[in-house]
Amino acid sequence: MKTIKHVSEMVEISKNYAGKSVGFVPTMGALHAGHLSLVKEARKHNDIVVVSIFVNPAQFGLREDFGAYPRVLDKDQALLDRENVDYIFAPESSEMYPEGFSTSIHVANLTDYLCGYYRPGHFDGVALVVNKLLNMVKPTRAYFGQKDAQQFRMLKRMVGDLNMSVEMIEMPIVREPDGLALSSRNMYLSSEERKVAPMLHQAIKYTVDQIKSGRRDAYKIKREAINKLRVYPEIKVQYFEIVDEEKLIPISKITSKVIVAAAIYLGKTRLIDNEIVDV
Repeated sequence: MKTIKHVSEMVEISKNYAGKSVGFVPTMGALHAGHLSLVKEARKHNDIVVVSIFVNPAQFGLREDFGAYPRVLDKDQALLDRENVDYIFAPESSEMYPEGFSTSIHVANLTDYLCGYYRPGHFDGVALVVNKLLNMVKPTRAYFGQKDAQQFRMLKRMVGDLNMSVEMIEMPIVREPDGLALSSRNMYLSSEERKVAPMLHQAIKYTVDQIKSGRRDAYKIKREAINKLRVYPEIKVQYFEIVDEEKLIPISKITSKVIVAAAIYLGKTRLIDNEIVDV
């Protein structure tokens, strides 16, 4: 396994794959079992596996946790070495955004609701960095987790719109035994907040069960789920929505495939989760 720090070196390596398939997993580090599930899938289906570790400043808002986001490269390297990763691409911000950098990317419509509404500019930063990484690594396949369902659909649209030759693969959410979706930000939770955190998935699971039972009034089911979360004073609900799976637009009547998606705050920690339901 080799760790690459410079963009020029990564680009040079990508020119010499010699026809081999390349699986790519973009991350911000602080790796957990969710990330590793993507790496394992990439290893299973590709000749070469590349994992990027880059805390992307372009996707953080002014009052978000860019400075506090965990950076544990040594630990991440050890985990990836055990998974037989070929290359870790871990550039500095000055490599990714050199002086004078002035380009932006915006994917319209799919970023209007959910996290896109509450984190203006966030998905522009994600689209920009992933576009750059795909151009540098030139993978055959790129792997993403379903926990960031809106992000995946936005990136898949970008890849299609820009005629980029990479297969986009979405992998299932990996959870703790109590249902909490794995996230690097879970380490921010206090012991008391951690006890309450699984209620997010419980509310989503309730919604999924109601839909599967035949109920179709999205507004009523959503209000019931939100009320279940409001029982806990520690939880502040940012959004709880039932959206069209393809367009990501909130719906009132459930007639086809939907995503039940939610974001909450526990203290200063923001948690997101979702489930996809095909009726």
